[in-house]
Amino acid sequence: MIELAPLLLSALILGLLGGGHCLGMCGGLMGALTLAIPAEQRAQRFQLLLSYNIGRILSYALAGLLLGLAGWAVASSPAAMGMRIIAALLLIAMGLYLAGWWSGLTRIEALGRGLWRYIQPLTRRFMPVTSLPRALILGALWGWLPCGLVYSSLLWAASQGDALDSAALMLAFGLGTLPVLLATGLAAERLSAVLRKRGVRMTGGVLVMLFGLWTLPGPHQHWLMGH
Repeated sequence: MIELAPLLLSALILGLLGGGHCLGMCGGLMGALTLAIPAEQRAQRFQLLLSYNIGRILSYALAGLLLGLAGWAVASSPAAMGMRIIAALLLIAMGLYLAGWWSGLTRIEALGRGLWRYIQPLTRRFMPVTSLPRALILGALWGWLPCGLVYSSLLWAASQGDALDSAALMLAFGLGTLPVLLATGLAAERLSAVLRKRGVRMTGGVLVMLFGLWTLPGPHQHWLMGH
């Protein structure tokens, strides 16, 4: 668990730094969910939004577990090296995107549109949101929305070669995205304004790119582990 702790912290920060992207991708969905809450349920709005986000985060953890099983299967094969290199390159691409220097990462989202085509119609069955279980299930379904940020994090988590570690990392990543998507009203506007500042985006992007470079296999890995 000691060796996993720095990775969990990295995943948490990664989710927080990607909050601006999450707000752009899912902010409209959060607004739609809020509007879908009947007037008599508005007093429970916070609980419903929290349940929605818990469902979304659990979907990330499940995806991490499933893809982590694939990573575990190839952990001792030559393919593991290639998987780790791809994960590192995706992290670097994510850093470039967060810094506002390159938007090619969004093309990766096309990979999940086929699956989303089947999941999206199911979401209509749970709207309007009238109970916590409905909000939880709706959030779990929305968690499969195609997202380049999530896909990059998934591959990085799966490259660790352990399904449970992969699930834990995606859980931490999801928790990192929680503050932005849970915030509402003025708080959301303030947080969004901070995350969209050029200096914050560039700093976050550079940090993610450095993490991607660290993820690349090489002698530096052994030196860092030794310290």
